[in-house]
Amino acid sequence: MREAKRKPWRGRRLTAVLIAVATTVGLIGTTIGTGEASAAVGKTYWTDSCGMPTNGAFGNKSMAPGKVKVRIWSKPGNRRTVIMLDGMRAEYGTSGWEQQTNIQRLADRGVNVVEPIGGPASFYTNWDAPSNFNGQQRTYKWGCVITRLATNLRKGTGGVPKLATKNGKFAIMGISSGGNAALTHAAQRRDLFYAAASLSGYNYLTAPGMRTMLRVAMLDVAPAPWNVDSMWGPPWSPRWPQNDPFMLINRMYGLKLYIGSGNGLFGKYNYPQNVGDDLFKGTPLEILALTQALAFEGGARLQGLNPMTYYANGTHAWGYWQDMVWNAHRRGFFN
Repeated sequence: MREAKRKPWRGRRLTAVLIAVATTVGLIGTTIGTGEASAAVGKTYWTDSCGMPTNGAFGNKSMAPGKVKVRIWSKPGNRRTVIMLDGMRAEYGTSGWEQQTNIQRLADRGVNVVEPIGGPASFYTNWDAPSNFNGQQRTYKWGCVITRLATNLRKGTGGVPKLATKNGKFAIMGISSGGNAALTHAAQRRDLFYAAASLSGYNYLTAPGMRTMLRVAMLDVAPAPWNVDSMWGPPWSPRWPQNDPFMLINRMYGLKLYIGSGNGLFGKYNYPQNVGDDLFKGTPLEILALTQALAFEGGARLQGLNPMTYYANGTHAWGYWQDMVWNAHRRGFFN
């Protein structure tokens, strides 16, 4: 950097001041930034896949045979733990939560974070059969995986550590298709979960037209196309209402619930380079999620439940889901 001419003493005095300021800032950073210096670090674990395709599935070679990868952020003294589910476009290397958000810092605020990896288009449920459209070799068993993972986290068995619970139970949150899955898991396993949050989830799956919308959406998820009929069977199958949060409201009394959604309008996390994708995918998906959130909220309140809600500008994007998580934290969702 080019330096302007100045008197020697003035230059030395300025240098001394800058050194003093830098030293002070360094000391302040060391003191105030202690939380960052001792921040929880994510660790990788492997848990039973319940017989699902993992190693080599669809050409993926990064998974351990018969195992599901799990990333965990935890600290001694934490008193709560949340299991974070990914969405329909989940990848097998890293959870979208870790790739796109800072919610892992919950571990520095008393809440351990658990992120199961994988499961694109799975809805984190047990499927009836492999998806025959894209050559899936074995049937998804994500319902089994999430249940077994929570059970093992409570005991410290099955390849994962024992983590803090609230009376033996965990919180569970998810985005998009993982959002309705979080509500379903919590409703079906009240012995494992005390709180559930759906962020832009599809909380009324048996609503008219929803199955067709899901069919179309799953045709575009890599490795595409997925056959929705392989998941819960034909429209008249009892497995559809069994996995529909709206139809499970009467099993949610006593659960702490959080329902969040954007309104489909562009907001602070819609960037110029993503306008096309946001406009033709993010906006329609979030408008659908909003209608589903409002329907679920209305049904829940009619049945005497009082879910926390969060509605704001935004499309189907990670930045908005990150904001929802921190909003839930500030409002005591994990308590």
